[in-house]
Amino acid sequence: MKPSFSPLGDQAIVIELGNDINEQTEQLVRKVSALLENRQPEWMIEFIPAFITVTVFYNPCMALYDDVRMELAELLTHPGEGLAADSRTVEIPVCYGGDFGPDLEFVAQHNKLSAREVIDIHTSGDYSVNMIGFAPGFPFLRGMSEKIAAPRRDSPRLRIPERTIGVAGMQTGVYPIETPGGWQLIGRTPLRLFRPEQEIPSLLRAGDKVIFREISEEDYHTWKEDPDAENP
Repeated sequence: MKPSFSPLGDQAIVIELGNDINEQTEQLVRKVSALLENRQPEWMIEFIPAFITVTVFYNPCMALYDDVRMELAELLTHPGEGLAADSRTVEIPVCYGGDFGPDLEFVAQHNKLSAREVIDIHTSGDYSVNMIGFAPGFPFLRGMSEKIAAPRRDSPRLRIPERTIGVAGMQTGVYPIETPGGWQLIGRTPLRLFRPEQEIPSLLRAGDKVIFREISEEDYHTWKEDPDAENP
């Protein structure tokens, strides 16, 4: 699909790179993001990658929409040699069930599985970060098995503890901060995903690969009490 451009207010432009959420579109989003990170047009304020789009915010005192559109189209036509969309693999430890994952049994019963089978399927998934959104550092992950898909709750919770892992439909994600939410909660990680004191506050970024690893409750508390210790 040829990229299309559309205005978002008077200070942003949306680059649409595909019609469906799939690996090919994900690669295009990553490549465009890498290109913008590498080139850094002087009028650009920031860019936000999403499932099938990249939104570019610009300074309207430095460039008008038509100028931004033309320059972006030119950049995408000649991306330059050797420009790669790098990705990382991040391992996220998870303590499943109990107080940390009160909806684990519901997800199991909904899919006619045992809680053990849900955990095994969730930890065997091949996940990639499609986008960061909803809350600071919240990763929307692609790659969860349909065997453990589950509907959102009819009544969202008013408070979900930070670092809780949830399932909604065919997606899984991690609540980086305490927030309301309607996803089914299956576990919690001691790993901080949102770190506002750092220059790059989100641990994960679009394009990263994610591996979930099961840990015990003892390991969870050890990690949380000493976050600088070696991973269990």
